[in-house]
Amino acid sequence: MRNELLDAAAGAEERSEEAGLRPSRLDEFVGQPQLRQHLEILLEAARRRGEPVDHLLFAGPPGLGKTTLAAIVAHELGANLRVTSGPALERAGDLASVLTNLEEGEVLFIDEVHRLNRVVEEVLYPAMEDFQLDIVIGRGPSARSIRLDLPRFTLVGATTRTGLITGPLRDRFGFVARLDYYGVDELDAIVRRAARILEVEIAPEGAYEIARRSRGTPRVANRLLRRVRDFAEVRADGVVSERAAKDGLALFEVDHAGLDKVDRAILSAVCQRFGGGPVGLSTLAISVGEAPETVEDVYEPFLLQLGFLMRTPRGRVATPAAWAHLGLTCPEDRPAALFE
Repeated sequence: MRNELLDAAAGAEERSEEAGLRPSRLDEFVGQPQLRQHLEILLEAARRRGEPVDHLLFAGPPGLGKTTLAAIVAHELGANLRVTSGPALERAGDLASVLTNLEEGEVLFIDEVHRLNRVVEEVLYPAMEDFQLDIVIGRGPSARSIRLDLPRFTLVGATTRTGLITGPLRDRFGFVARLDYYGVDELDAIVRRAARILEVEIAPEGAYEIARRSRGTPRVANRLLRRVRDFAEVRADGVVSERAAKDGLALFEVDHAGLDKVDRAILSAVCQRFGGGPVGLSTLAISVGEAPETVEDVYEPFLLQLGFLMRTPRGRVATPAAWAHLGLTCPEDRPAALFE
């Protein structure tokens, strides 16, 4: 019990630390230059008109800054931010309660908006378009519908699965943006900024080493920085040098390409257990002890981006680069088999 309490306390402290690393203004946000320009124009236009900004939808893999951008939008508009998620809004009444408690100009952030219940989604349509809420009172023949006026608000939706958002919902967002993976230089700037906030002494080479192993994701970069900081304090002189970064990341099983233990297990399963593939997603997930959704949403995108995996109609296939990364010899017939 004591260990569970300690783990919970450590997790709460890390989440608080993570929140403290998030920028609060658009000019502090690193990366996504085109998206920043678009938001600057949208926000400035809304401020000049004295109106809430149009509804926004941010799409992209986890950890790229969708929640951070929602908080920045609220801060730039001087508005309060209300946060909820698609799975939390199980019934139409849940959404109605949230909407009727909004105040003029507030920003409502719905994370994982693609997981909204379809009945709840139907209630959201008039709220987004006309700022009105339809409520049915009573049951059977005596039931009647009344329409309540809502204050003008901005809905910011975030999704990791754009394809699962219905067309009618997507069309009601005035601006839809996709966040891309970050470059090493951008992540290097993020690591240095986080180190200043955390008061970690870090060498330029140490910051770059962490950045290039961060899978193109700021959340991963901040997490690796905290782990290397811990390693440097315990096993080194407290300075995150290049040597400390390499040794610390090796201890936490993050290799030179940014792959962790599960990534390598996936590649190893495809190459060694299934002869390079093709292998189905469910079979692959079971072989590494993960849920299919976790493999598909968390691990596969980075492996696909690196060119280590390919998706084919018959299943996942390992490329010659995956064999080389694992130190294995790719069978001579594999390159041809990729394009069968």
